Amino acid sequence: MDSGRADQYSRLDTDRLADDPRTRIIVCCGSGGVGKTTVAAAVGLRAAERGRRVVVLTVDPARRLAQSMGLTSLDNTPRPVQGSDTSAGGSLHAMMLDMKRTFDEIVEAHSDPDRATQILANPFYQSLSSSFAGTQEYMAMEKLGQLRRAEEWDLIVVDTPPSRSALDFLDAPQRLGRFLDGKLIRLLTGPAKVGGRAYLKVLNTGFSLVTNVLTKVLGAQVLRDVQTFVTALDTMFGGFRERADYTYRLLQTPGTAFLVIAAPEPDALREASYFVERLSRDRMPLAGLIVNRVHRARAARLSAARSLAAAETLQNGNGARADGEGQDGPHSARYPLAEAALRLHAERMQLGTRERRLAEHFVASHPSLPVAAIPARPEDVHDLAGLRAIGESLAGENPAAQPAG
Repeated sequence: MDSGRADQYSRLDTDRLADDPRTRIIVCCGSGGVGKTTVAAAVGLRAAERGRRVVVLTVDPARRLAQSMGLTSLDNTPRPVQGSDTSAGGSLHAMMLDMKRTFDEIVEAHSDPDRATQILANPFYQSLSSSFAGTQEYMAMEKLGQLRRAEEWDLIVVDTPPSRSALDFLDAPQRLGRFLDGKLIRLLTGPAKVGGRAYLKVLNTGFSLVTNVLTKVLGAQVLRDVQTFVTALDTMFGGFRERADYTYRLLQTPGTAFLVIAAPEPDALREASYFVERLSRDRMPLAGLIVNRVHRARAARLSAARSLAAAETLQNGNGARADGEGQDGPHSARYPLAEAALRLHAERMQLGTRERRLAEHFVASHPSLPVAAIPARPEDVHDLAGLRAIGESLAGENPAAQPAG
């Protein structure tokens, strides 16, 4: 994927994507440790400084987004990012998903005050809203839907959790439906819906047997908490499904774009292939692949082999004995920095060659997928200046943005 092979892949134009007024949501997904959070923040910052009203939502609990934007912390409310250039008329806000607070907001918005108080105080609800498997992904869907319906933002950039769980929010509506339609939920809600004498009749004709079994497994108090919670929340179930389905359809519209982030490493690119295939299968609008932390040698004309040969010449030197002694001493002692630089250059060239081959293999498997590359940096990005540099690399304004070669 060097400049000599640019005809083998389509270049991803992130500026064109983010500037397009039809693009309302950009979802950044990828495995852990590939710089996905940084890329999401850089895309959001660049779009904001080019005139769009942007909010960046992270559902990654590592809080790296706040650090990269110079913020001390993020919470469930969009916060303005100080220091971004607003001269083009744009703005930048950032937030981090608080799944429990989002769940509480749903309960408060869709229940009368008394019922909301009852649900929020329920021990089973408190456990469900804090740690139940899949709650984070579903709440991410809820928060994204809330932001989109608010019509306050031109562009929403979503930074998803690491690894394959980053796509779990695509399954949230189906998982929620299976949970709500499950036998246990119907069993717990059924008697309460019947009410009165009919309720007693149900208990007397078999439900008490099941209740006794559940009581032994869960405990009487836990079972009562679950029944109370399910009964209180029953009127909200339809709304959950409706909003989750709305957000899922929103993700499939042309106004949404998925960016897959990967590092030029075998495991990361295998995960990227999984993302690409899954998004294609679900008919999600995939915009392209961003390969992050690509190594590129400055003196690309000097091959690794020639560089190593020159380093060996300096080490052994003319007239140097096998033990390193000579009339004038070994050349490596006279030119230690030159030898070290040549060996470092050779290592970088070899690394770049490996990365290029991996990227070319990926492109060969996905020939129609647009690709962009971000050069490796000597240190982690922790401020807006670093994010701007990433954005410039994506836009091709930085010569180092070309893949390693």
